[in-house]
Amino acid sequence: MKRLKTFFLHTLQAMENPRWILPLAIFSTLSLLLLLSLTTLISPAFPFSLLPPSLSPAAVFVEANLHPLPASLLPPPPRLAYLVSGSAGDGPMLKRTLLALYHPHNRYVVHLEADSPLQERLDLESFVKNNTLFGKFGNVAMIKKANIVTYRGPTMVANTLHAAAVLLRTGGEWDWFINLSAKDYPLVTQDDLLHTFSYLPRDLNFLDHTSDIGWKENQRAKPVIVDPGLYMAKKADILRVTQRRSVPTAFKLFGGSAWMALSRPFIDYCIWGWDNLPRTVLMYYANFISSPEGYFHTVICNAEEFRNTTVNSDLHFISWDNPPKQHPCYLTVDNMTKMVDSNAPFARKFRMDDPVLDKIDSELLFRGKDMVVPGGWCIGSRENGTDPCSVVGNITVIRPSAGAKRLENLISSLLSSEKFRPRQCK
Repeated sequence: MKRLKTFFLHTLQAMENPRWILPLAIFSTLSLLLLLSLTTLISPAFPFSLLPPSLSPAAVFVEANLHPLPASLLPPPPRLAYLVSGSAGDGPMLKRTLLALYHPHNRYVVHLEADSPLQERLDLESFVKNNTLFGKFGNVAMIKKANIVTYRGPTMVANTLHAAAVLLRTGGEWDWFINLSAKDYPLVTQDDLLHTFSYLPRDLNFLDHTSDIGWKENQRAKPVIVDPGLYMAKKADILRVTQRRSVPTAFKLFGGSAWMALSRPFIDYCIWGWDNLPRTVLMYYANFISSPEGYFHTVICNAEEFRNTTVNSDLHFISWDNPPKQHPCYLTVDNMTKMVDSNAPFARKFRMDDPVLDKIDSELLFRGKDMVVPGGWCIGSRENGTDPCSVVGNITVIRPSAGAKRLENLISSLLSSEKFRPRQCK
């Protein structure tokens, strides 16, 4: 965390220069007036304040071995916006993953695809609607008009963009967008994530990417496919067209993992598309096999404004089949040590109710059955198995665990001079 704290402290030192005082005072006054005027425009249907609660120095808890900054110098915690999506039969696992990811400071959209049984969708809707914490903070939304999501088709990209648009519309005060499936699971607490990401520039984009797409050029880029999910009411496999096409010359193709953490500025760019690149690339990837593994990567690496903001990692531990690294293997207790040693904040994929999930809950997340992961905002008693989050304190209080140290090691490595710039959009 030392490097991350140094970045933040340099910013504070620059602001202490006397030349900054008058411009800063004028800017702060104008900003405050603007924020106060904007707060009157917030819809009461989504009660999020534009002005986050101030940090109380006496209420900041951190592990001693993290050597924290004085509370007065701590940067405010970011907000994370999650999409958690599932297919037919994933309802119970989606609920569990959502509870393991929950923090009242964040935003969440859950999506259970249209091919799921009606009762499963109604059950998930009832779970979201009737959860006391979700209702108190109003930060979990379910996409009720579900989308058809075709395996290997572009409808997954469309679903991701849909969720991002919902998050922008209903609660735009967030910093990173993270897409996960019901078969993903966190390996660190949200307090660990928020604590570590507090020290990062908020324009960084975490996605595994490369222009060396190898065999995928012939087997994914050159074939032309049609996704029935774009126009049919029932789910069906992709259709292949006999004619093939050449690779683009208007932009360079990139590929990588379908799982990522994207910055708010980049998501704005993808949704608004003010120079048309996101729309052009989206139309190209509508006929591309496994487009979620290329769309965002190609957009970001061809956009001059964002290509130098990439961190080459999907923040996941994945055990791939070998060869040819096409499908992730299901994780079990046997993978526990490797998962922890990877320092990754997420892992995939897991079978529903596999014993390894209980082990992660117990040893890494400290989560009780059917409870959310406790954090600094939970001030209730733990006696006799009581849920400490049944009593809510200041939601900006962060109490990182040992997972924050693991995540710090990963981020420091990814941002090192050996890995950061040399691995960007090459």
